[in-house]
Amino acid sequence: MKILVLTNLFPTPWDPLRGAFNRQQFERLGQRHEVDVLVAVDFRERLRRAPAAVHVPHVRTDHFTFVYPPGIGRFLHVLFWLLCLLWQHGRRLRTAHYDCMLVSWAYPDGAAVSWLARRLRIPYVLKVHGSDLNVQAEYALRRPQIRYALHHADAVVSVSQALADKAIALGADPSRVHVLYNGVNQALFAPGLRSEARARLGLATTTPLLLYVGNLKASKGCLDLLEAFPAVLALHPSARLIYVGNGPDRDALRARIVALGCQAQVELAGAAAHDVLGDWFRAADLLCLPSHNEGVPNVVLEAMACGTPVVATRVGGIPEVVPDYAGILVPPHDRAALSAALIEASGRRWDPRKIALHAGGFRWEDNVDRLERVLQEVVVHGTAAWEARV
Repeated sequence: MKILVLTNLFPTPWDPLRGAFNRQQFERLGQRHEVDVLVAVDFRERLRRAPAAVHVPHVRTDHFTFVYPPGIGRFLHVLFWLLCLLWQHGRRLRTAHYDCMLVSWAYPDGAAVSWLARRLRIPYVLKVHGSDLNVQAEYALRRPQIRYALHHADAVVSVSQALADKAIALGADPSRVHVLYNGVNQALFAPGLRSEARARLGLATTTPLLLYVGNLKASKGCLDLLEAFPAVLALHPSARLIYVGNGPDRDALRARIVALGCQAQVELAGAAAHDVLGDWFRAADLLCLPSHNEGVPNVVLEAMACGTPVVATRVGGIPEVVPDYAGILVPPHDRAALSAALIEASGRRWDPRKIALHAGGFRWEDNVDRLERVLQEVVVHGTAAWEARV
């Protein structure tokens, strides 16, 4: 098949670490089919950062700059997204003769592609991740656009059952909705000696270590975790909390660390390449991800694959993938419950082998097998179904 992928969640010269889960999936898909990836890049990102070299094997990658008037209503972003795409790549889209499109993110990406697919008469699959439905669809003027994209998609791929249910509630045809949990690269994420991982990272071998990996923004719960941490320090004064990642709330996090007086116990380590995260997971006693909303975050699967237990929030698809023997789940925004869970998890005996065995069931090969079948079915039947709807 000749497949066009459209998304904002993929590595770019201005953000080489972006969308590691999509990179892994599309790279594997590209080993089987002809895959072009077009990435939407926010114009502000291009202005803020210098470009770097990015190479993703097995796929052809390009980008387009998504320009929009700052401050204007976000319900119009779909129009600007589409105009920017057509202005920069319109001729290519008309002449490339793709068999189908796979769009990864519902708004504005999916909403725009629902119109583009009708114009090009190409079937499309909409992949949804979490806040593209859980947050974006809560806005009155964006919701109808997302509903239209879901309803007219030839197939919808969801990373969790909870998100699939949300897509159906918003208008997706249940018979065309498929749950595909993300996979784990078993070569990178597997159990190993904590002492060796800490030595490679330059960390003390005996200090209790809590780890956060992800975007530093309030909706990911990074500030909630910081507020919950002093209760852990009261019982374990030598404990450390390390944040691996960057994001818009990094400065707010740093200021709060100073205000709490725990600069010696909390570290902002910055972003890390995906292929070195395994050592961070193996080095940690616990991974904590107290997000306010989620699909199924890959860092949770990858940490468990290393045998590391998880403290996370009971949101999105997280309860679907974290059994009781692999972690503790708490309500979002509940810092007292989060403190209690961190303390309980720090004192519990976990079975790393059992945790890793569970996570071993999430394989990229299985994920891509199922995605391939969905795309093949869309190519065979989608065009005729689209013509009938039009």
